[in-house]
Amino acid sequence: MPDVALTRIVREWGRIGCLGFGGPPTHIAMLRSLCVEGEGWIEPDVFEDALAACNLLPGPASTQLAIYCAWLLRGRRGALVGGLCFILPGLAAVIALSSLFLASGAPLWVRAAGAGAGAAVPAVALNAAATLAPASWRRASARPALWYAAFAAGVAGALLLGAELVLVLLAAGLVGVILSRERGEGGVAAIGPVVAGKSFLGPLAWTALKVGALSFGGGFVIVPLMRADAVGPHHWMTSAQFLDAVALGQITPGPVVQTVASVGYAAAGLGGALLAAAIAFAPSFVIVLAGARRFEHIKGDANVQGFLAGAGPAAIGAIAGVAALLAFELRHGWQVALLAVALGALVLARRGVVATLIASAMIGVVLGLAGAAVG
Repeated sequence: MPDVALTRIVREWGRIGCLGFGGPPTHIAMLRSLCVEGEGWIEPDVFEDALAACNLLPGPASTQLAIYCAWLLRGRRGALVGGLCFILPGLAAVIALSSLFLASGAPLWVRAAGAGAGAAVPAVALNAAATLAPASWRRASARPALWYAAFAAGVAGALLLGAELVLVLLAAGLVGVILSRERGEGGVAAIGPVVAGKSFLGPLAWTALKVGALSFGGGFVIVPLMRADAVGPHHWMTSAQFLDAVALGQITPGPVVQTVASVGYAAAGLGGALLAAAIAFAPSFVIVLAGARRFEHIKGDANVQGFLAGAGPAAIGAIAGVAALLAFELRHGWQVALLAVALGALVLARRGVVATLIASAMIGVVLGLAGAAVG
Protein backbone atom coordinates (compact mmCIF):
# COMPACT_ATOMS: atom_id res chain seq x y z
CA MET A 1 0.00 0.00 0.00
CA PRO A 2 1.22 3.57 -0.68
CA ASP A 3 2.46 5.74 2.16
CA VAL A 4 0.01 8.63 1.90
CA ALA A 5 0.82 11.83 3.78
CA LEU A 6 -1.22 12.51 6.90
CA THR A 7 -2.09 15.96 5.57
CA ARG A 8 -3.70 14.32 2.54
CA ILE A 9 -5.70 11.99 4.79
CA VAL A 10 -6.83 14.98 6.86
CA ARG A 11 -8.00 16.78 3.73
CA GLU A 12 -9.74 13.87 2.01
CA TRP A 13 -11.34 12.21 5.02
CA GLY A 14 -12.40 15.62 6.31
CA ARG A 15 -14.02 16.33 2.94
CA ILE A 16 -16.01 13.09 3.16
CA GLY A 17 -16.98 13.95 6.73
CA CYS A 18 -18.28 17.35 5.60
CA LEU A 19 -20.05 16.24 2.42
CA GLY A 20 -21.23 12.74 3.35
CA PHE A 21 -24.95 13.50 3.45
CA GLY A 22 -27.09 10.40 3.03
CA GLY A 23 -25.49 7.97 5.44
CA PRO A 24 -23.44 4.81 4.77
CA PRO A 25 -24.23 4.39 1.05
CA THR A 26 -22.82 7.87 0.39
CA HIS A 27 -19.77 7.32 2.61
CA ILE A 28 -18.94 4.00 0.94
CA ALA A 29 -19.33 5.46 -2.54
CA MET A 30 -17.09 8.43 -1.69
CA LEU A 31 -14.40 6.19 -0.15
CA ARG A 32 -14.47 3.91 -3.19
CA SER A 33 -14.32 6.87 -5.56
CA LEU A 34 -11.29 8.28 -3.73
CA CYS A 35 -9.26 5.22 -2.74
CA VAL A 36 -10.03 2.78 -5.57
CA GLU A 37 -11.18 4.66 -8.65
CA GLY A 38 -9.52 8.06 -8.20
CA GLU A 39 -6.10 7.55 -6.64
CA GLY A 40 -5.71 3.79 -7.00
CA TRP A 41 -4.43 3.52 -3.43
CA ILE A 42 -6.44 0.37 -2.67
CA GLU A 43 -7.10 -2.58 -4.99
CA PRO A 44 -10.80 -3.16 -5.78
CA ASP A 45 -10.87 -6.65 -4.26
CA VAL A 46 -9.18 -5.40 -1.08
CA PHE A 47 -11.79 -2.66 -0.74
CA GLU A 48 -14.69 -5.07 -1.30
CA ASP A 49 -13.29 -7.54 1.23
CA ALA A 50 -12.94 -4.72 3.76
CA LEU A 51 -16.52 -3.61 3.13
CA ALA A 52 -17.77 -7.17 3.61
CA ALA A 53 -15.84 -7.50 6.87
CA CYS A 54 -17.15 -4.18 8.23
CA ASN A 55 -20.72 -5.19 7.44
CA LEU A 56 -20.23 -8.33 9.54
CA LEU A 57 -18.91 -6.48 12.59
CA PRO A 58 -20.91 -4.73 15.30
CA GLY A 59 -20.90 -0.96 15.11
CA PRO A 60 -21.24 1.57 12.26
CA ALA A 61 -19.90 -0.10 9.11
CA SER A 62 -19.07 3.04 7.14
CA THR A 63 -17.13 4.49 10.08
CA GLN A 64 -15.11 1.30 10.42
CA LEU A 65 -14.48 1.26 6.68
CA ALA A 66 -13.22 4.86 6.77
CA ILE A 67 -10.89 4.01 9.66
CA TYR A 68 -9.67 0.82 7.97
CA CYS A 69 -8.95 2.51 4.62
CA ALA A 70 -6.90 5.17 6.42
CA TRP A 71 -5.10 2.35 8.31
CA LEU A 72 -4.16 0.72 5.01
CA LEU A 73 -2.63 3.98 3.79
CA ARG A 74 -0.79 5.18 6.91
CA GLY A 75 -1.07 2.61 9.71
CA ARG A 76 -2.33 3.42 13.19
CA ARG A 77 -1.68 7.15 12.91
CA GLY A 78 -3.60 7.26 9.65
CA ALA A 79 -6.50 5.32 11.18
CA LEU A 80 -6.77 7.69 14.13
CA VAL A 81 -6.45 10.85 12.03
CA GLY A 82 -8.71 9.62 9.23
CA GLY A 83 -11.38 8.36 11.61
CA LEU A 84 -11.48 11.62 13.56
CA CYS A 85 -11.62 13.74 10.41
CA PHE A 86 -14.47 11.59 9.14
CA ILE A 87 -16.47 11.85 12.39
CA LEU A 88 -15.87 15.36 13.72
CA PRO A 89 -17.58 17.56 11.06
CA GLY A 90 -20.92 15.81 11.41
CA LEU A 91 -20.56 15.63 15.17
CA ALA A 92 -20.05 19.38 15.36
CA ALA A 93 -23.16 19.90 13.21
CA VAL A 94 -25.26 17.58 15.40
CA ILE A 95 -24.18 19.35 18.61
CA ALA A 96 -24.82 22.79 17.14
CA LEU A 97 -28.27 21.83 15.89
CA SER A 98 -29.09 20.07 19.18
CA SER A 99 -28.40 23.29 21.06
CA LEU A 100 -31.00 24.95 18.83
CA PHE A 101 -33.69 22.28 18.53
CA LEU A 102 -33.55 21.00 22.12
CA ALA A 103 -33.62 24.42 23.77
CA SER A 104 -36.67 24.91 25.97
CA GLY A 105 -37.37 28.38 24.58
CA ALA A 106 -36.85 27.56 20.91
CA PRO A 107 -38.73 29.87 18.51
CA LEU A 108 -41.89 28.70 16.77
CA TRP A 109 -40.27 27.99 13.42
CA VAL A 110 -37.67 25.74 15.05
CA ARG A 111 -40.30 23.78 16.97
CA ALA A 112 -42.39 23.51 13.80
CA ALA A 113 -39.43 22.26 11.79
CA GLY A 114 -38.72 19.65 14.43
CA ALA A 115 -42.35 18.53 14.47
CA GLY A 116 -42.33 18.19 10.69
CA ALA A 117 -39.07 16.29 10.46
CA GLY A 118 -40.03 14.18 13.45
CA ALA A 119 -43.23 13.13 11.73
CA ALA A 120 -41.17 11.58 8.94
CA VAL A 121 -38.79 9.68 11.26
CA PRO A 122 -41.00 6.56 11.65
CA ALA A 123 -41.12 6.31 7.85
CA VAL A 124 -37.33 6.59 7.69
CA ALA A 125 -37.01 3.82 10.28
CA LEU A 126 -39.42 1.52 8.44
CA ASN A 127 -37.63 2.20 5.16
CA ALA A 128 -34.31 1.38 6.82
CA ALA A 129 -35.68 -1.97 8.02
CA ALA A 130 -36.98 -2.77 4.54
CA THR A 131 -33.64 -1.84 2.97
CA LEU A 132 -31.66 -4.05 5.35
CA ALA A 133 -33.96 -7.08 5.09
CA PRO A 134 -32.88 -8.56 1.70
CA ALA A 135 -29.19 -8.91 2.60
CA SER A 136 -30.07 -10.32 6.00
CA TRP A 137 -32.45 -12.82 4.42
CA ARG A 138 -29.76 -14.01 2.00
CA ARG A 139 -27.39 -14.59 4.90
CA ALA A 140 -29.99 -16.65 6.78
CA SER A 141 -31.71 -18.25 3.76
CA ALA A 142 -30.58 -21.73 4.82
CA ARG A 143 -32.42 -21.25 8.12
CA PRO A 144 -35.63 -19.30 7.35
CA ALA A 145 -37.22 -20.29 10.67
CA LEU A 146 -34.35 -18.59 12.51
CA TRP A 147 -34.81 -15.41 10.47
CA TYR A 148 -38.53 -15.18 11.18
CA ALA A 149 -38.11 -16.04 14.87
CA ALA A 150 -35.29 -13.52 15.34
CA PHE A 151 -37.21 -10.81 13.48
CA ALA A 152 -40.28 -11.41 15.66
CA ALA A 153 -38.13 -11.35 18.79
CA GLY A 154 -36.64 -8.03 17.70
CA VAL A 155 -40.09 -6.50 17.14
CA ALA A 156 -41.31 -7.76 20.51
CA GLY A 157 -38.14 -6.58 22.23
CA ALA A 158 -38.47 -3.06 20.84
CA LEU A 159 -42.14 -2.87 21.82
CA LEU A 160 -41.94 -4.48 25.25
CA LEU A 161 -38.45 -4.61 26.72
CA GLY A 162 -37.03 -1.11 26.32
CA ALA A 163 -33.44 -0.96 27.52
CA GLU A 164 -33.18 -4.77 27.70
CA LEU A 165 -33.53 -5.02 23.91
CA VAL A 166 -29.78 -5.52 23.71
CA LEU A 167 -30.22 -8.93 25.37
CA VAL A 168 -32.50 -10.00 22.53
CA LEU A 169 -29.88 -9.06 19.94
CA LEU A 170 -27.15 -10.96 21.75
CA ALA A 171 -29.35 -14.01 22.36
CA ALA A 172 -30.42 -14.16 18.72
CA GLY A 173 -26.79 -13.96 17.63
CA LEU A 174 -25.73 -16.75 19.97
CA VAL A 175 -28.56 -18.97 18.72
CA GLY A 176 -27.28 -18.35 15.19
CA VAL A 177 -23.77 -19.44 16.23
CA ILE A 178 -25.08 -22.61 17.89
CA LEU A 179 -27.14 -23.55 14.85
CA SER A 180 -24.22 -22.94 12.51
CA ARG A 181 -22.08 -25.31 14.57
CA GLU A 182 -24.80 -27.96 14.60
CA ARG A 183 -24.81 -27.80 10.81
CA GLY A 184 -21.09 -28.40 10.73
CA GLU A 185 -20.24 -24.84 9.75
CA GLY A 186 -17.79 -24.31 12.59
CA GLY A 187 -14.85 -21.97 12.37
CA VAL A 188 -12.70 -20.05 14.75
CA ALA A 189 -14.00 -18.96 18.11
CA ALA A 190 -17.24 -17.01 18.06
CA ILE A 191 -16.95 -13.29 18.43
CA GLY A 192 -19.35 -11.01 20.19
CA PRO A 193 -19.02 -7.79 22.09
CA VAL A 194 -18.07 -7.98 25.73
CA VAL A 195 -19.65 -5.10 27.56
CA ALA A 196 -18.98 -3.81 31.01
CA GLY A 197 -21.64 -4.22 33.63
CA LYS A 198 -24.04 -1.36 34.18
CA SER A 199 -22.77 -0.93 37.73
CA PHE A 200 -19.42 0.26 36.39
CA LEU A 201 -20.80 2.86 33.99
CA GLY A 202 -23.01 5.88 34.33
CA PRO A 203 -26.37 5.70 32.53
CA LEU A 204 -25.27 7.93 29.68
CA ALA A 205 -22.00 6.07 29.18
CA TRP A 206 -23.87 2.76 29.19
CA THR A 207 -26.32 4.03 26.56
CA ALA A 208 -23.47 5.25 24.35
CA LEU A 209 -21.58 1.97 24.73
CA LYS A 210 -24.63 -0.01 23.62
CA VAL A 211 -24.97 2.25 20.60
CA GLY A 212 -21.31 1.91 19.58
CA ALA A 213 -20.71 -1.76 20.36
CA LEU A 214 -24.03 -3.47 19.70
CA SER A 215 -25.35 -1.84 16.55
CA PHE A 216 -25.91 -4.97 14.49
CA GLY A 217 -27.73 -4.57 11.21
CA GLY A 218 -26.88 -0.99 10.33
CA GLY A 219 -26.85 2.47 11.82
CA PHE A 220 -30.60 2.79 12.40
CA VAL A 221 -30.63 0.02 15.00
CA ILE A 222 -29.22 2.63 17.40
CA VAL A 223 -32.72 4.14 17.58
CA PRO A 224 -34.33 1.37 19.66
CA LEU A 225 -31.11 1.07 21.68
CA MET A 226 -31.24 4.77 22.58
CA ARG A 227 -34.93 5.43 22.87
CA ALA A 228 -35.67 3.38 25.98
CA ASP A 229 -32.93 5.12 27.96
CA ALA A 230 -33.42 8.64 26.61
CA VAL A 231 -37.21 8.81 26.88
CA GLY A 232 -37.82 6.16 29.53
CA PRO A 233 -36.31 5.87 33.00
CA HIS A 234 -33.82 8.74 32.72
CA HIS A 235 -36.20 11.25 31.07
CA TRP A 236 -33.38 13.07 29.32
CA MET A 237 -35.72 13.89 26.43
CA THR A 238 -39.39 14.01 25.60
CA SER A 239 -40.72 11.82 22.79
CA ALA A 240 -40.86 14.85 20.49
CA GLN A 241 -37.27 15.80 21.29
CA PHE A 242 -36.11 12.26 20.58
CA LEU A 243 -37.77 12.42 17.16
CA ASP A 244 -35.89 15.69 16.59
CA ALA A 245 -32.61 14.03 17.59
CA VAL A 246 -33.10 11.14 15.17
CA ALA A 247 -33.92 13.57 12.38
CA LEU A 248 -30.79 15.61 13.13
CA GLY A 249 -28.64 12.50 12.90
CA GLN A 250 -30.12 11.74 9.48
CA ILE A 251 -29.82 15.18 7.87
CA THR A 252 -26.27 15.98 8.97
CA PRO A 253 -23.19 14.57 7.20
CA GLY A 254 -21.15 11.76 8.64
CA PRO A 255 -22.15 8.54 10.42
CA VAL A 256 -25.66 8.09 11.80
CA VAL A 257 -24.27 6.92 15.15
CA GLN A 258 -23.45 10.51 16.04
CA THR A 259 -27.17 10.88 16.84
CA VAL A 260 -26.11 9.72 20.30
CA ALA A 261 -24.50 13.14 20.77
CA SER A 262 -27.98 14.70 20.76
CA VAL A 263 -29.01 12.35 23.55
CA GLY A 264 -25.84 13.25 25.44
CA TYR A 265 -26.52 16.96 24.94
CA ALA A 266 -30.04 16.60 26.32
CA ALA A 267 -28.70 14.66 29.31
CA ALA A 268 -25.72 16.81 30.27
CA GLY A 269 -25.08 19.61 27.81
CA LEU A 270 -21.92 19.89 25.72
CA GLY A 271 -19.92 17.66 28.06
CA GLY A 272 -22.56 14.95 27.81
CA ALA A 273 -22.58 15.17 24.01
CA LEU A 274 -18.80 14.80 23.79
CA LEU A 275 -18.75 11.97 26.32
CA ALA A 276 -21.50 10.04 24.53
CA ALA A 277 -19.83 10.47 21.14
CA ALA A 278 -16.40 9.43 22.45
CA ILE A 279 -17.76 6.26 24.03
CA ALA A 280 -19.98 5.39 21.04
CA PHE A 281 -17.17 5.68 18.49
CA ALA A 282 -14.42 4.12 20.62
CA PRO A 283 -15.39 0.50 19.75
CA SER A 284 -14.96 1.20 16.03
CA PHE A 285 -11.41 2.43 16.56
CA VAL A 286 -10.60 -0.48 18.87
CA ILE A 287 -12.01 -3.07 16.45
CA VAL A 288 -10.02 -1.72 13.49
CA LEU A 289 -6.77 -1.03 15.31
CA ALA A 290 -6.80 -4.38 17.08
CA GLY A 291 -8.10 -6.55 14.29
CA ALA A 292 -7.30 -4.88 10.96
CA ARG A 293 -4.77 -7.56 10.02
CA ARG A 294 -7.48 -10.20 10.29
CA PHE A 295 -10.17 -8.38 8.31
CA GLU A 296 -9.60 -10.54 5.23
CA HIS A 297 -10.52 -13.63 7.28
CA ILE A 298 -13.64 -12.27 8.97
CA LYS A 299 -16.03 -12.66 6.06
CA GLY A 300 -15.21 -16.37 5.85
CA ASP A 301 -15.62 -17.03 9.58
CA ALA A 302 -18.61 -19.34 10.07
CA ASN A 303 -19.19 -18.18 13.64
CA VAL A 304 -19.33 -14.54 12.57
CA GLN A 305 -21.75 -15.47 9.81
CA GLY A 306 -23.83 -17.47 12.30
CA PHE A 307 -23.94 -14.61 14.79
CA LEU A 308 -25.11 -12.15 12.16
CA ALA A 309 -27.64 -14.66 10.81
CA GLY A 310 -29.37 -14.41 14.18
CA ALA A 311 -28.58 -10.88 15.35
CA GLY A 312 -29.23 -9.29 11.94
CA PRO A 313 -32.95 -10.12 11.61
CA ALA A 314 -33.45 -9.36 15.31
CA ALA A 315 -31.99 -5.89 14.72
CA ILE A 316 -34.21 -5.37 11.68
CA GLY A 317 -37.24 -6.43 13.71
CA ALA A 318 -36.21 -3.98 16.43
CA ILE A 319 -36.05 -1.16 13.88
CA ALA A 320 -39.54 -2.05 12.60
CA GLY A 321 -40.84 -2.22 16.17
CA VAL A 322 -39.44 1.14 17.13
CA ALA A 323 -40.91 2.63 13.92
CA ALA A 324 -44.33 1.66 15.28
CA LEU A 325 -43.52 3.16 18.68
CA LEU A 326 -42.40 6.43 17.15
CA ALA A 327 -45.50 6.60 14.97
CA PHE A 328 -47.78 6.17 17.99
CA GLU A 329 -46.04 9.11 19.68
CA LEU A 330 -47.02 11.63 17.01
CA ARG A 331 -49.31 14.11 18.70
CA HIS A 332 -51.11 15.93 15.89
CA GLY A 333 -53.25 14.84 12.97
CA TRP A 334 -51.19 16.76 10.44
CA GLN A 335 -48.10 14.83 11.57
CA VAL A 336 -49.85 11.52 10.87
CA ALA A 337 -50.75 12.76 7.39
CA LEU A 338 -47.18 13.92 6.83
CA LEU A 339 -45.91 10.51 7.96
CA ALA A 340 -47.99 8.86 5.22
CA VAL A 341 -46.62 11.31 2.64
CA ALA A 342 -43.03 10.67 3.78
CA LEU A 343 -43.53 6.91 3.63
CA GLY A 344 -44.80 7.24 0.08
CA ALA A 345 -41.86 9.44 -0.87
CA LEU A 346 -39.32 6.97 0.51
CA VAL A 347 -40.88 3.66 -0.50
CA LEU A 348 -42.82 4.46 -3.65
CA ALA A 349 -41.08 7.50 -5.14
CA ARG A 350 -37.63 6.38 -3.92
CA ARG A 351 -36.71 9.82 -2.64
CA GLY A 352 -33.63 10.20 -0.47
CA VAL A 353 -33.79 10.27 3.31
CA VAL A 354 -32.18 13.71 3.65
CA ALA A 355 -34.44 15.31 1.05
CA THR A 356 -37.54 13.74 2.64
CA LEU A 357 -36.64 14.95 6.13
CA ILE A 358 -35.79 18.47 4.97
CA ALA A 359 -39.01 18.69 2.96
CA SER A 360 -40.99 17.46 5.99
CA ALA A 361 -39.30 20.07 8.18
CA MET A 362 -40.21 22.81 5.70
CA ILE A 363 -43.83 21.64 5.59
CA GLY A 364 -43.83 21.71 9.38
CA VAL A 365 -42.60 25.31 9.36
CA VAL A 366 -45.30 26.38 6.91
CA LEU A 367 -48.05 24.67 8.90
CA GLY A 368 -46.70 25.94 12.21
CA LEU A 369 -46.59 29.55 11.00
CA ALA A 370 -50.11 29.09 9.62
CA GLY A 371 -51.35 28.21 13.11
CA ALA A 372 -51.11 24.41 13.28
CA ALA A 373 -50.28 23.01 16.71
CA VAL A 374 -46.62 22.05 17.05
CA GLY A 375 -46.16 21.66 20.81
